[in-house]
Amino acid sequence: MLNSPPPVPESQEPKGSPAPSAPPITQRRNRIPIVWLVPLIAVVIGLSMLAHAWLSTGPSITISFRSAAGLTAGKTLVKFKDVTVGTVSSVELSEDGSHVVVEVSLVKSARSLVNAQTRFWVVRPRIGAGGASGIDTLLSGAYIGVDKGTSKETKTSFTGLEDPPAVISGTPGKAFVLRAEDLGSLDINSPVYFRRIQVGRIASYKLDADSKHVTLQAFINAPYDSFVNANTRFWNASGVDIALNASGLKVNTQSLATVLAGGVAFATPDAVDTPDIPQSPPRSFYVLAKDQQTAMEPPSGPATFLSLRFNQSLRGLVVGAPVVFAGKEFGNVTSVDLDYDRVTHRFPTIVGIDVYPKKLGSAVSNLPSLKGTKQQQASEFLRVWVDNGLRAQVKSANLLTGQLYVSLDFIPNAPKVRYDPDARPLTLPTLTANGVDQIEEQISHVIAKIDKIPFDTIGQHLNTSLSDLDTTLKQVNTQVLPETTQTLKAAQKTFGTAQNFMSEDAPLQQNINQTLVEVQRSAQSVRALTDLLGRHPEALIRGREKGSSGIDPQTVPNALAPTTVQEPSK
Repeated sequence: MLNSPPPVPESQEPKGSPAPSAPPITQRRNRIPIVWLVPLIAVVIGLSMLAHAWLSTGPSITISFRSAAGLTAGKTLVKFKDVTVGTVSSVELSEDGSHVVVEVSLVKSARSLVNAQTRFWVVRPRIGAGGASGIDTLLSGAYIGVDKGTSKETKTSFTGLEDPPAVISGTPGKAFVLRAEDLGSLDINSPVYFRRIQVGRIASYKLDADSKHVTLQAFINAPYDSFVNANTRFWNASGVDIALNASGLKVNTQSLATVLAGGVAFATPDAVDTPDIPQSPPRSFYVLAKDQQTAMEPPSGPATFLSLRFNQSLRGLVVGAPVVFAGKEFGNVTSVDLDYDRVTHRFPTIVGIDVYPKKLGSAVSNLPSLKGTKQQQASEFLRVWVDNGLRAQVKSANLLTGQLYVSLDFIPNAPKVRYDPDARPLTLPTLTANGVDQIEEQISHVIAKIDKIPFDTIGQHLNTSLSDLDTTLKQVNTQVLPETTQTLKAAQKTFGTAQNFMSEDAPLQQNINQTLVEVQRSAQSVRALTDLLGRHPEALIRGREKGSSGIDPQTVPNALAPTTVQEPSK
């Protein structure tokens, strides 16, 4: 707004001019100083920020943990699929001091995470049998992980998990239910193998309400979950499977991880592994076998219970021992109890067994068809077989451990017994296995004989004999050996002298040679004389005639003349 010019004073107005008209009156307006614009703009910005913060703020939730390890108010983040969706605003101890309460402020986009099935856990470095996890938090620090649930129910108070879940929601694959007699070495995150390839893991386990079995949940990742069908078999692949048979020693294991942390494996028998079998739906039920051999056996079918009565001690026969029929495992022992016989005042052993006729294979199809229920058919078959010598015996499975098993077989010339087909339970006649008793009796006799051997007396006599032998050896070394040495030296000297006498240059040897020559000449003279007398016996009286033929005068100069022996020269 412009200011009006100042009025002219009257003394300065020109004379004779007309009187001026009154100036127009203009109203002045109050203007806001420019300095007030700054706080006004600041207020507008603040209000817009408050509105933005109010519009972008998500829900606040509380999570309970056992401890606050790794959690810091204002610093610890909350992440879902590695995206930050909130921050820990406070960490406080509960009133009873049993846990900590963590308050988390979520962003507006995380409103869908607040449902009854959402799970929270602290992601920190962990090293276990299943592997290492959370290694990235060594540099960035711990944070709270989120697994979104599918429930439509809203919830603001949660209980956090102490361990990360094995399977995150939305992971492609299927979960199957396994039932085992015990957990063994399995645990959460234990691997699941198919043809020695890890295709899943154990997600959870719990004890059944009857406390007799353990139910496990195995999650198998896609696309391997399509290999599971109605004929698939699961077994516990933990540890090392060692088998000793006619082919030698066989050692089998899935991997080193199964030896340390346990594991589960599954497969489908080749005989039924066909593409026509549909895939199993999620949460299908399977029995977890103790090993691969048990899992891959043909289906046993329904069992038939039989009762056996033995009048002998069955130490070494335990529940689960095999029942063998014709050399093939046919069932197992289910109970071993004692009974009392009031007639004999003895305690017989009652053994209960479960047999599976389906394990006979194609032999079952060759059995004749009978009318009635399965129980009646089984009773009739047993009656026929018992009449043909079917008996139950207990035999030794291992002489070292003393384990026993039940053998069902046809015994030639078995004594006839009365069989009641209406008895319940069905009772099969038994025979006393003399082999077991004889072995035990023989072992007892051998031990008794060994106990009777006077080892102390034998030891004393042996010590005395050794002492006498030691004394004798000392005498031999000190007395006999020196004398023997002298005798051997004298004998050696005598042999040397005799050798000198027997040499060619010795006089004795020459005299003996001359004597032998004279003896030879004398023998020739006697032979010539004998010939002469044989031809001319009269020569013994008349003497030899001159010129007689047949006599060599040079050979026999005078057969009747005495022979002169020349004395050898000395």
